[in-house]
Amino acid sequence: MKLFYCDTLMPRKVCAAALYLKAPVDFIYVDLEKGEHVLPAYLTLNPNAKVPVLTRGDKVVWESDAILYELALATGSELLPDSREKQVELVRWFSWNSQHFTRAGGSLYFEYVVRPRFGLGDVDQSAVAEAQRDFRKYARVLNDHLDGRRWLLGDRPSLADFSVGIALPYAKEAHLPLEEFPHMRRWHGRLEELDGWNAPWPARLN
Repeated sequence: MKLFYCDTLMPRKVCAAALYLKAPVDFIYVDLEKGEHVLPAYLTLNPNAKVPVLTRGDKVVWESDAILYELALATGSELLPDSREKQVELVRWFSWNSQHFTRAGGSLYFEYVVRPRFGLGDVDQSAVAEAQRDFRKYARVLNDHLDGRRWLLGDRPSLADFSVGIALPYAKEAHLPLEEFPHMRRWHGRLEELDGWNAPWPARLN
């Protein structure tokens, strides 16, 4: 398997999971500043010109949550729930996260981390205000769900945790009000104990 990534938000979750799973992948860095994501060879893998992408033989998988699923299948990992009920729950958290929670956190990440890194101008304070409002709204949902729970789907980590938690390592830089949500903060502390979570980036070979 080959995992095409860069050191930004969405690739972080799949790199962290790949390292946690000890998945047999070759990591290939895609340099966004050099425009490698819009080169014809890369667009044949992902016509959206986005990272990450996973290839497994002739199979090509893009979108980070789908790649998480593929990595878990490839390694036979318990990160993939084994009951039908929890598999439905996993899809629910994937969907909720992409549409709400990390969408808001990702907007703050864009304003405070991506803009200065790629020279995209000043922080848009109106976008920040809207994203912080939305982040707090959905963080309350997550915080309430985690009251009395160790992990999103039960007593062990799952792909849902790797997906939903991915903006939280950037809480300080992206001005995420993590301190307001104690159950969520404790849950992220447990994520920080997992191999790969705090050191998700492989050694650069290219």
